[in-house]
Amino acid sequence: FMLHFFFLCSPMLHLFDQNIETALLIPLMNAVRGMSSSGGPTPPFTTLSVSRPAETITHVEICRPEKRNAMNKAFWLEMVDCFNQITEDSECRVVVFSGAGKLFTSGIDLMGMASDILQPEGDDTARISWNVRRIITKYQETFSVIEKCPKPVIVAIHGACIGGGVDLITACDIRLCTQDAWFQVKEVDIGLAADVGTLQRLPRVIGSRSLVNELAFTARKMYADEAKSCGLVSRIFPDKDTMMAGALEMAGEIASKSPVAVQGTKVNLIYSRDHSVPEALNYINTWNMSMLQTQDLMKSAQAAMEKKSLKDITFSKL
Repeated sequence: FMLHFFFLCSPMLHLFDQNIETALLIPLMNAVRGMSSSGGPTPPFTTLSVSRPAETITHVEICRPEKRNAMNKAFWLEMVDCFNQITEDSECRVVVFSGAGKLFTSGIDLMGMASDILQPEGDDTARISWNVRRIITKYQETFSVIEKCPKPVIVAIHGACIGGGVDLITACDIRLCTQDAWFQVKEVDIGLAADVGTLQRLPRVIGSRSLVNELAFTARKMYADEAKSCGLVSRIFPDKDTMMAGALEMAGEIASKSPVAVQGTKVNLIYSRDHSVPEALNYINTWNMSMLQTQDLMKSAQAAMEKKSLKDITFSKL
């Protein structure tokens, strides 16, 4: 009788599980629709849309879909302003970064940037060179500011990610992509060596110097499956909406934890990447001699003992 009852109930149980799954996905998909329906850049920005899909999560979107999200002069400046504001925003704990329209980004806007690159100012070679150096330094900060921001940045890539797009994503902390995503270190095809982060960060992200060299020398496309196998991205999603829902879910999980712990972890991960093990151990030693003196430690420990989710714990702003 019980076996017969089980088989009768199995379809109902399966339907019940599906209903629960759907109920859990609905809020995320609604948030995703809200994230992607900004209608254009958020003033004062002209190339970025900034929204708050959840109280502690900031969504930044490259918003030039009619130009394939090409990076014009305004973009390079606005990224610095945007992430400096996010750094100072005590409400924000995690950032999700994406691109509007059919692809993530086609890279640098060559037409818009031509005057800076091809016609630098200066009375002689020395002065022209100094000015070019200043310009490159300014553009490097556009992506370094992502790394300097203590809040984790999850980048969600769909379609093409070309040239400057690779510079951008390698400065982010977590990289997700869709099955149709592809990546291209394009600079050698336009007659220059990449100079705003790819050649410095990509070898540390992928780990295979041979593969990095191949991508940089040939400018060939790398597709999603290869990107995951080499470690450039950690997850692949079937489409953009599913990816954005996954990014938002991951952001929510990170945001539920102590901001003292999460932001301290990011700072120390980046420091460790650029220093020896003894230097990094000494740095975290000095860091935690003050950061361990936080109420977040006791709150997190108590939640674990009481088998509560950290989402039920209130951590102070940071």
